[in-house]
Amino acid sequence: MPALTVAPGGVATTTLTVRNDLDIVEAYTFEVVGDCAGWTKVEPARVSLYPGTSETVTVRLAPPRSPATRAGEFPLGIRVLPVERPDLVTVPEATVTVTPFQELQAALAPRRRRGWLRGRYRASVRNLGNAPTGVTFTPGQAGEDLRFRVTPEKLRLEPGESGEVRVQARTRKLIWFGKQAAWPFEVTVGPEERADGKDAKDGKPGKDGKDAKEEKAPEAAPGTAQPPVQKPLLDGEFLQLPIFPKWLLALLAALIALLLAWFALVRPAVRSSAKQAAEKAVAQQIATPAPPAGVPAGDTPGSPGTGSTPGGQTKPGAGKPTTGPGSQGGPGGLAVPGTGQQSSAAIDVVTETGTAKTGSYQVPHGKVFDITDLVVANFQGDQGLVTIMAGNTTITTIALETFRNQDYHWVTPLQVPEDQAVTANVTCEVPGTPASGKQAPTCHELLNVSGTLSDIRQGN
Repeated sequence: MPALTVAPGGVATTTLTVRNDLDIVEAYTFEVVGDCAGWTKVEPARVSLYPGTSETVTVRLAPPRSPATRAGEFPLGIRVLPVERPDLVTVPEATVTVTPFQELQAALAPRRRRGWLRGRYRASVRNLGNAPTGVTFTPGQAGEDLRFRVTPEKLRLEPGESGEVRVQARTRKLIWFGKQAAWPFEVTVGPEERADGKDAKDGKPGKDGKDAKEEKAPEAAPGTAQPPVQKPLLDGEFLQLPIFPKWLLALLAALIALLLAWFALVRPAVRSSAKQAAEKAVAQQIATPAPPAGVPAGDTPGSPGTGSTPGGQTKPGAGKPTTGPGSQGGPGGLAVPGTGQQSSAAIDVVTETGTAKTGSYQVPHGKVFDITDLVVANFQGDQGLVTIMAGNTTITTIALETFRNQDYHWVTPLQVPEDQAVTANVTCEVPGTPASGKQAPTCHELLNVSGTLSDIRQGN
C-alpha cells in the first residue's frame, strides 16, 4: 500500500489487491492493526476467491477532528487472514500521516467590571487542536484610555489541555466628579506566531537553529483542505466610577449651607440669649439684700409675713418652717443655701422567684435630698413588677418585662426629707436571661438615684 496523508475530519482512501494462488477456493478476512485502527475500515471486510483469481478492496481512513487524533506519522497494517489456511496470514503495511490543525476555545470572565482605576479579568482557553500550540493574548481598545497587562503573557497547551491567564485593564486617570465612563475592549486569542509571521509549529530546534519540523506539512487528501485558524475574539468592558458621586456632592452642599446658617443666624442668637440670662441673674443677686445673722432668709424683723407685730413683738409660732409640697426641708427645717452637693445612691435588689423584696436608700439626718435623675436597670430581662417611692410618694410602678433600662429626669427636683428613704420594691415572677445565655436563678434590678444633698437648719 502507498503512503497516505489524511486531515482530521476528512477522508482518505487507498486500495488493497488480494490474489488467491492456492488450488482451492479461499475466503479472506481483513483486520486493521496499529494506531489507525479506530478510524480505518476495509470494504468489504471479507472476500472469497477461486484459485488464480484476485479482488481489490477499499481501505477508508476517516480520523475525527478532535484533540484525541494526534498529528504525526503512524503505521497502518491490514491483516489478511485466509479462512482455510490461517497459517498463510499476511500483513501489508503503509505509513499514514495525520496533518495538524489548530482550534482554540476561549472565554473572558467576568465580561464587565466596575472600579475607580482598574478591573481584573480571567481569560481561559482550551486547545481543541491535535498538536501542541503556543497561545498568546492580545488586548486592544479603540482609543488610548486603557492600559493592559496579561499574566502570563503566553501559554503552551497540549491537545485537549486548558489554561488561564489574568488580564488587567487600567485607566490612565481618575474621574473625580461626574458620571461613570464605559471603556469597551477586546482580547484576541490566537496561536503564537514565529518571527517570519507564520504560526509556530511544535518541534525541537535542529542543528542549524531552525525547527526540526519546519519542513512543509504534508498535503491532505483531495476534499480535506483545512479551514484557516479562527482566532477567538473576547469582548470585555470596564465601567469607571467617579470618586465622588453626585449624591455626595449634594450632601456636602447641604452640610455647608447648614454650617453657614448656624454661624450666621443661630449661634449669635444663642450667645445673645445666654448673655442676657447671665446679666439678669447677676442683677437679681445684687438687688437681693443678705439676711441678718441668725435670721432665716425672708424673715427680716418687721417685714410683712414674718410673724412680727408692728411693735416688734413676735406672733406665736413665728419663725417656724412650714411643711407640705414645695417646702424646703420638710418638718425638720429649711435647707441651708450654698451647702448642696451633687450626690448619688445605688439600690441593688436581688429577689427570689415568687417573692417580693425592697431595697432602699435613707436620707441622712440633718440633710435634704433633691432628686433630679433616676435610672432603673433590668439588665437580665426579668418579669415582674417594680414600685419606686420617694418617702411616702410613689414615683412609678412599672412591669419589668416592658424595659431593660428606664430613666426619669426632673427640672423641679423631688425632695426627700431627712430620715426618709428612696425605696424600690421588686416582685419577681420569672427571672430573665442575661447576655451569657443562661437563665438567671433570681431577679436582679439596680436603681440609681442622683441629685443634690443639702444641709438643713433646725427650727428654734
